[in-house]
Amino acid sequence: MKLHIVPASRGIQWVKLGLQTFFKQPLALSGLFFLFVAMMSVLGMVPLVGAALMLVLLPGATLGLMAATREAAGGKFPMPWVLLTAFRTGRLQLRAMLTLGVLYAVGLALLLGCTVLIDGGKFAKLYVFGGPATAEMLKQGDLQLAALVAAVLSLPLTQMFWHAPALLYWHGVPPVKSLFFSLVACMRNFWAFTVFGLAWIGVFVLFIVLMAILVQVFGSADAIAAALYPAVMLMAAMVTTSIYFTFQDSFEFTPGDDI
Repeated sequence: MKLHIVPASRGIQWVKLGLQTFFKQPLALSGLFFLFVAMMSVLGMVPLVGAALMLVLLPGATLGLMAATREAAGGKFPMPWVLLTAFRTGRLQLRAMLTLGVLYAVGLALLLGCTVLIDGGKFAKLYVFGGPATAEMLKQGDLQLAALVAAVLSLPLTQMFWHAPALLYWHGVPPVKSLFFSLVACMRNFWAFTVFGLAWIGVFVLFIVLMAILVQVFGSADAIAAALYPAVMLMAAMVTTSIYFTFQDSFEFTPGDDI
């Protein structure tokens, strides 16, 4: 296995492959994504340990979505238990995946810790516990700076964990090395990922324009608003489907690799 540098235009192809694969199995992939969100939400509501448990299991759960995409791309119908792919392995690999989850939780905690130094914990409380953000709060300079710092720090954190679960599960790369390889792959393919992100932004803009047109045509903003959340969730499911192809193209695999 070695790093594969792709042209910037490959970002568009990742989006196309994600859309094509999603529409091969739209019911299965959308249903699995909704189930994934529901599982993470339920875990997050568990008192005291829920949020931490959700973060620890998140890398393995996202691997399940990639496995579902892999099956759909191969013409199979992914079943619900594919979401548990990362947790149905041997003890050593399961331990490695959970280690990756712990590292993710620690990374996010450090990120939020940096914002606490700026605004005394206001942004961290909003991020962890949710709740309404009033207009007065959003005008506060320290909260705005904390949000900006969080956005900047979240980029390398996301890059480190973008490919890591797949590298660990399908290629046996140890947790820390998988984070390093993932970060390097994302950085070396920066322009392809930039085009990938911009293309999905374009798709979302087209979606918003379409929704606005429907409001104008049918004159029922309430009905459109009721359909907005599930529609956005479907769009998110399509984005998630395309992630597998960014992994597939970012590395060159030898015949001995299981992919």
